[in-house]
Amino acid sequence: MGNYNIWQWVSDESVLQAFLTDCTTPTLVFVIIVCVAVLSFGADWMIDGVVSLAAKTGMPTILIGATIVSLGTTMPEAFVSVMAAHMGNPGLALGNGVGSIIADTGLIFGLTCLLVAIPVNRYILNRTGWVQIGAAALLVTIAIQVLLVTPPESTPTLERWVGYLFLALLFLYLYASYRWSLDSGNQLSLNDERGGEQKSLGITWVMIIGGLVLVVIGARVLVTGASEVAVRFGVPDDVIAVTLVAFGTSLPELMTAISAIRKGHPEITIGNIVGADVLNCLFVIGAAAVAAPLEIPENFYFIHFPVMLIILISFRFFISMNRAGTFYRWQGAWLLGIYGIYIYHQYTSNIGAIHQ
Repeated sequence: MGNYNIWQWVSDESVLQAFLTDCTTPTLVFVIIVCVAVLSFGADWMIDGVVSLAAKTGMPTILIGATIVSLGTTMPEAFVSVMAAHMGNPGLALGNGVGSIIADTGLIFGLTCLLVAIPVNRYILNRTGWVQIGAAALLVTIAIQVLLVTPPESTPTLERWVGYLFLALLFLYLYASYRWSLDSGNQLSLNDERGGEQKSLGITWVMIIGGLVLVVIGARVLVTGASEVAVRFGVPDDVIAVTLVAFGTSLPELMTAISAIRKGHPEITIGNIVGADVLNCLFVIGAAAVAAPLEIPENFYFIHFPVMLIILISFRFFISMNRAGTFYRWQGAWLLGIYGIYIYHQYTSNIGAIHQ
């Protein structure tokens, strides 16, 4: 690493990329394994802090997951997308944001549904759930309008005003979440105090912030290392952007979900995923569009946007139909199946085109 400090190695794309490019493939695999371990440890620490914070403040864990945790776990997506837009790769920025929404709901939530019964908290989901699908629908609506007014010889582009609009809506969402938390006292019951050791509020915040830092750093290094491995095996850049990079930057959500299930708090998982979807749209894509206008490749209109909407509409429908109070395993299988078909199509169509 020469004279570079740890912060430069993690935050500077060129420094991190140069280091990993010089590594052998076995070394890269070892780095990936270490990053997964760091992610797991950080997620465990963070979940313990969230449960302690909920017990002390009376704020529902599902709402903490939809705001504080999701804001932290979407930092890798925001970091990658803003840097990509700033460095002249807006396709990666938009692909990472949309791909992360698809991965969060299709892969992570779908997989979670198969593993455990997730409670349907209507008080929260009938609010944040509508914001989730509304933000995605707004993105697609603006993208279609841009397409209609763009000359055939030009590429549709999300201009900076779209980014500022999304960031303004983000602040409104965070304020609304705060108001919902104040109004939820008589609506929600908490089952977070399970006889564990009580921690001070200071230690609780150290656990949450420290866990988030470990998760973000682990995901940051992991996604770059995994992308380097993919490049060595001949995977195209655009496929890496909407699949591997999106999955890699969604690893915080995945590790949070696994840790929440292990510790008996699946409601944190659904709160985190719904909140992360909102933030991937309003925060990640919004901040990236402010950094640089985002061109919209043609395949977004025919593949990525439709898949994102199918997954989110399915999720919204499942919330409305589940009167028993939990999500069903077949619903997780449906979401996971859509994600699997999406990934299969991406790799077979792109890699197949390269070898023709």
